[in-house]
Amino acid sequence: MTVDMKELYGQNWQEQAERYEKIRRGFLETFGADESATFFSAPGRTEIGGNHTDHNHGRVLAAAIDLDIVGMARKTDTGIVRLRSFEYPRLDTVELNDLQPRRETSGSQALIRGICAQCQKLGYQVGGFDCYTMTRVLKGSGLSSSAAFEILVVTIISHLYNDGSIDPVTAAKIAQYAENVYFGKPSGLLDQMASSVGSVTAMDFADPEKPVIEKVGFDLRAYGYSLCVVDTGGSHADLTEDYASIPPEMKAVAKFFGKNYLREVDEATFYANLDDVRRATSDRSVLRAMHFFDDDRLAYEEAQALKEGNFSTFLDMVRASGKSSIQRLQNVYAPANPQEQGITLGISLSERLLQGRGACRVHGGGFAGTIQSYVPLDMLEEYQEGVARVFGQASCYILTVRTQGGVQVEQ
Repeated sequence: MTVDMKELYGQNWQEQAERYEKIRRGFLETFGADESATFFSAPGRTEIGGNHTDHNHGRVLAAAIDLDIVGMARKTDTGIVRLRSFEYPRLDTVELNDLQPRRETSGSQALIRGICAQCQKLGYQVGGFDCYTMTRVLKGSGLSSSAAFEILVVTIISHLYNDGSIDPVTAAKIAQYAENVYFGKPSGLLDQMASSVGSVTAMDFADPEKPVIEKVGFDLRAYGYSLCVVDTGGSHADLTEDYASIPPEMKAVAKFFGKNYLREVDEATFYANLDDVRRATSDRSVLRAMHFFDDDRLAYEEAQALKEGNFSTFLDMVRASGKSSIQRLQNVYAPANPQEQGITLGISLSERLLQGRGACRVHGGGFAGTIQSYVPLDMLEEYQEGVARVFGQASCYILTVRTQGGVQVEQ
C-alpha cells in the first residue's frame, strides 16, 4: 500500500515532512546518494482489550497509533541488508547468504535475519537494501517498538522485491516468527497484527493461521474523551523472563484438560475442577487462567459495546480488565524487583485524578512501562499536570488512531 504524507499524517503532515528530511540527510550521510530510495512507515500499537490473551488463541481489541517508525530504503545488488537508525548510530549488517539463527550482536540484526529467512521460506523474493530509520515509538513504552520495526522491514521487502504483495496478515505472521524464533521473545500475534492492519481492530486467534479480523469504528472525541498512555519510567528491556512465564503457566492449565491452549478449555469445566488444577499446576497458573477466561470475553464484549455506541459500558469493561490484570494476571510489577512499582503507582494516581470518571489499566505486556487512560476532555489538562508531577513533563502521550498499517510513503 502506498499513501502520501497528507493522507498519513493529516494536519501534522508538514511537521512530519521536517522529520522525513532529517531521515533523508541521515541516509545520505550513511549510504551516499539517495537515488531510487523511498520512504516507508509502520505504526506502534495500543492494546485496548485482551491483555495476554493472544498467545492462548484468545480474542483482542487493538489499534494502530499515530506514533510510527519511518525508514528510507533503497534496493541494492550486494546481497546484504544494511540498517542504521537515528537513535542507535551503529550500522547493522545481515548477509543474506546465511539466514540461519545465530547469536547476534543486536536485536535488529536478529529480527532482520528472521524476517528475511521466513520471507524466503514462504516463497517471497528477498534481496539487499540500505535503510536509515527514525522512530517515535519509544522503546520499552508498551507501544510495541519491536513490532513496528518488524512490520517496517517486512513492508520494505514487500515493496522493493515483491510489488507490495505481502498482505497484512502474512506480514504479521512473518514478524512474529522473527521475534519468537530469532529474537527469543515468545509473543503472541497481537502486536504485529495491530501494526500491520491499522485502525481499531477486533481479532480472534482461535485459529492463528486464519485469524478473524474486524475493524471497529472508535471516535473517542465524539464521546468527549482522549486516549492517553502514561510512561511510568520503567523499561521492558530486562523483562523477557517475566513475559515468558505467562504463556506456559496458562498452557499448563490447558494441558491438565488435555488441550494445548486455554481457548480450547471449557470455562465451566475449569471451575468445576479448580482444586485439582491448582494442585497439578500452581496458584498463579490458576489465577492467570481465570484472567484469560474473563479478558478473552471482555475483549469481544468491548468491541460489541463500541459498535453499539455504548461507551459507558465499554469503560466499565476497561476497569474490569485492569482489575483482573492486577489481581490475577499479576503483570503490574516485576517479582524480582517489588520496590519498583511504577505501573501500580500510575494506576492508583490516575484513579485519584479521574475521580470516578474515565478508566485506566495496565498497557501491553506490563511488569514495567506504561498505563492506558481514558480521560474526559474537560479533565485532560489537569490529568496531564497531575501525572507530570510524578512521572515527568513528557510522560503523558495523547494517542490518535492511525487507519493505515505498514505503508510506502510518497512525499
